[in-house]
Order: sequence, then structure tokens, then C-alpha cells
Amino acid sequence: MKLYLRLLKNVRSYWKRLASAMILMIIFSVSQTALASLLGPIVTYLISSGKTMPTLVGPLKFLMNFPKESLFYYFPIVLFIISLVKGTSYFGQAYLMGSVGQRVINDLRNILYQHIQYLQLNFFTKTSTGEFMSRITSDVYLVQGAVTTAPTIILRDGLQVIALLCLAFYLDWKMMALSACVFPGAVLIIVNVGRRIRRVTRRSQETYGRLSTLMHETFTGIRVVKAFGMEKYEGRKFQEETRSLLLNVLKGIRTVAVFVPLMEFITVLGVIVAFWYGGYRISHGDLKPENFLSFFAALIMLYQPVKNLSSVNNTVQEGLAAAHRIYAILDAPGEVMEASGAVGIMPISRSVEFRDVSFAYEKDWVLRDISFSVKRGENVALVGMSGAGKTTLMNLLLRFYDVSEGEILIDGINLNNATLQSLRNQIGIVTQQVILFNDTVRNNIAYGDIQKKEEEIINAARAANAHNFISALPNGYDTIIGEGGVKLSGGERQRLAIARAILKDAPILIMDEATSSLDSESEEEVQKALEVLMKSRTTFVIAHRLSTVRNADKIIVLSKGRVVEIGKHEDLLKRRGEYHRLHAKQFKGPVLRLRKKQGDAGRKRALA
Repeated sequence: MKLYLRLLKNVRSYWKRLASAMILMIIFSVSQTALASLLGPIVTYLISSGKTMPTLVGPLKFLMNFPKESLFYYFPIVLFIISLVKGTSYFGQAYLMGSVGQRVINDLRNILYQHIQYLQLNFFTKTSTGEFMSRITSDVYLVQGAVTTAPTIILRDGLQVIALLCLAFYLDWKMMALSACVFPGAVLIIVNVGRRIRRVTRRSQETYGRLSTLMHETFTGIRVVKAFGMEKYEGRKFQEETRSLLLNVLKGIRTVAVFVPLMEFITVLGVIVAFWYGGYRISHGDLKPENFLSFFAALIMLYQPVKNLSSVNNTVQEGLAAAHRIYAILDAPGEVMEASGAVGIMPISRSVEFRDVSFAYEKDWVLRDISFSVKRGENVALVGMSGAGKTTLMNLLLRFYDVSEGEILIDGINLNNATLQSLRNQIGIVTQQVILFNDTVRNNIAYGDIQKKEEEIINAARAANAHNFISALPNGYDTIIGEGGVKLSGGERQRLAIARAILKDAPILIMDEATSSLDSESEEEVQKALEVLMKSRTTFVIAHRLSTVRNADKIIVLSKGRVVEIGKHEDLLKRRGEYHRLHAKQFKGPVLRLRKKQGDAGRKRALA
């Protein structure tokens, strides 16, 4: 119940529309009841050929003031007016409630999407992209039923049921009491079916999430799938998930299919009992025929709203199952929090310092007691085996995570006391895995500040050696480059990423082996662009190839989450420590091949 009330809180801002819809629902219920109360007297009057004066109840009693012989003409007019009011009020409440529901769902979808973007990075490592997509699309769609369809049915049909029950009770309370004996059985069925529907829906939504993940992986990695001939394998995996989904959906269908006839049987049972009892009393002169007819008209009209109300529990349970998954994300802690009174820091003027920094993912320590300082304008390389903590170190500098112990300072200011915006504004990133968006070249370069002028964007592209190939594209800077920049080559994508970093003009730069996956020609072009980008910037290079860090001002060697060496290339080689071991391991193969080649050449010369 708490979950549903929380869900309905999203409706509060649209209370005016809700109030108007409720008024129209009341009008609809009253008009429906008026039709039921009028039906018995009309039939009786017609059967008696106008000889019997009908008994009217409630506000319709005014008709009895008309001459008996003129009632035949007034009845159709009254019926027309009541039907017109009923139809108009139904349209009004349906439109208002529908518009409220769509606005609430739109708000919820936007809130969810925004919140996901601000989640901590470790949440993304635990949750797949397909899972996020499933919650924004199919889960929110199911919630729509709980916040729009369900309240509409509860209010509209609930008021209708109350009004018709009041009429039936007024006409004959004894028959009403006898008909209500089936109520406990109906409640028991509704509760049990609702629980089953909720379980089935939750399992189905989990399967939808896995399906979305599978499709996302297959479509984004289609080149690998085709290259390894794994189409049938991926197809079998998809079929397994769809089969699981099918079985869950069939369980839900069976539950609903059993539920409907059971409810109808109980309802008909109540009607049969009341019909038998009413006929017995009419035969003994204890009940007027017109009251009997109006009573059964009310019971018949009760059937549809009662059926709607009994099925609304299924809709609510489906919505609650989806809401549980949505709020699991909305309740997840967001990004690292800014301290109260956080200040905006100015671009670096002196140094970046890591002081006794330690960091743990949950309970696993990744970095321990990291301390070093980098002066403004220095080029610093971070080297070490995979898993040594190089990327994590840079994630802490960007404050994607907060340090577990110690502190990171820029010009003496602890990053925990700085605003995230001012910190990240002065850090640019160029990585081996280029992230581009299915947008124009212009917007990809200007990402972060799409208000940049045309001249600035072109200058950044020129500096990144990208202007020539951009100009050759079908629509130049307005060319859509496809998902992930699929329409461009690897080197072209990398140069766009560099142009983006140049345009940001951040004083601190993080580079993650930006040329390692390129061919020699593309690497040469990209390297020229990188030299322009690195000029006069404080640069952190995450190095995988040690040949790229020979000229670094400082090399920081990491091993098992600790700094084991700091120095320049030649000095570190002389120490014959971890850096020397990494260097020897990486260059052992090339050196042996070179020596073998030289030896073969010498033997050929000797034979000649």
C-alpha cells in the first residue's frame, strides 16, 4: 500500500484536472442510477398500457406531477437528456484522467532518465544497459495502468457501484442483503489472484530486461557475431529468454482466464438468489413489480462496473511490480555529493596532489596509500599491469568516486570541497575507446557546450587534423555519423574526440593510450593532433605501450594498487625495478626478433 501511495504522489500537481474529473464521474454515476430507477416504472407503465401510474424514486418523482396520459411522451425526452448527460460526463472524465495519466508517466520517465545519469559509476557496472532501457520503457508503461487506468476505474466505477447499491437498497433492502452474501467469496478470489499477477509480472519484467540486454549486445557487436559465425548461437540464447517470457505470460493469462468466469459465476449466483426471492415475494403481494424491475436493472448495470473493479486489482499489481523495479533505481544513491558550501575552483595554477589516497570498491581495496604531486604543465605517465589501479586513479581525480582515505588537492583545495561542475570543467578526456553519439559532427565536437560558435568548432577540428575529412563528408559538419560514429574510420573517430577535447580547452588532460588501436598512418595523424592538445596542459597519460612514455616528465609505476616507483624513463630503467621488468617483458619479443633477423643477414653475407 505504501508503494502505491508513493506512486500516486506524482499525481498531486494535477489536482485541478483530477477534481474536475471527479465531478464529472459523480454526474456520470448519478445519470446511470437515474436510468436504472426509470427502467422499472417505464416497463410497468407500458405493459399496463398507461392504466397504472408508475412509482418513481428520487429526483424523478417530478414526472408524477404530469398528467397520466402525457407520461408516454415525456419518458423518451427524459431518457434522451439523461443519456446525453451520461455520455458527455463520461467523455470529459475519460479525457481528463487520461491526460493526467500521460503527464504523470511523462514526468516519471523524465525523472528516471535524469536520475540514471547521476548514478554512481559502480551502479552501471552492476546493471546492464538493457536493464535500464527496460525500466524506462516497459516498466513505466505498466506503471501507467496503475496511476491512470486503476484510479479512473476505482473512482468512476466505484461511485457508480455505490449509487446503484444505494438505489437497490432503497428499493428493497432484503433482496439487497441476500444478494450481498456472495461478497466475501469475491474478495478472497481478488486478493489471491492479485498476488499471483504481481509475481508473474515481476518475473516477466526481469526477463524483458535480459532480452533488452541481449539485443543491445548483439546489435552493437554484430561485426563480432558475424565474424565468428555465432548467429545461430545468439539466436538460441534469444529463444531461451523469449521462451521464459512466454511461460511467464501464459501463467498470467491462465490466472486472468480463470478469474473472469469465477467472478461471473459468483455474480450470477447472487442474481439468481435475488431473482428467486423477488419472484416469491411478488407472488405473495409483498413487492411491487416496478420496484422488482428497477432492482434488477440496477443489478444488471452493476455487472460491468463490478467486473471492472475486480479486474483493476490485476492492473494495480502489475503496476506495483514495475514500480518496485523503478524505485529500486530512484532510491539508489546518486553521484558523489557536493559538500555544503562547496566552492568553485579556478583552473590549475600550481599543482595536483594525491595525498595518502586509498580507495575500495565496496570491501575490496583497489588503491592503498597513493602519494605524489604533479606540477602545472607536466606530462605524467601512469604505467603498470592491468588491474594495477591506473584508471581508478583518474576516476578519483574526476570525482566519479570519492576517496575512501586521504585526499586529492588542486592548488591546495580538497576536491571534496569543490563543486563538481568547476572540477570537471577543467579536465578533458581522450580515451582509446572513443565515445561518439548518433548526431552531427558539429554537435559531437561541441559536446559539453553546443552553443560554441562555428568558427571555434572549425578551428578545433583543424587543430585535430580533422577538418579535411569532415569537409569531404556528404553534409560536412552537419553529417550524422551514426551510432558510435559507425560511419567513420577509427582514426577519424579519434580525431573527432581530440577536437572535442581541444574545443573544451581544459587545463588538465587525461589520455588513455589514444593511438594504440590505430594503423600507422592514422596514428601519425592522431599523434600530431595530440601534440597540439597536450601543449601547455597538465597531462596524465595512462600508458599501455611504454614506447609512448619515454619523454614523460614523470613516470608513476603502479603495482597491486600501490605506487612502487616514480621517475623518468632512463632513471627507472637503471633502478632495475618494476618499470624495468615491465619494459623488458614488453620489448623482449621485438628485441629477439630483431637479433634473429640481424643474425640471419650476417650468415647470408658470410656465405656470399
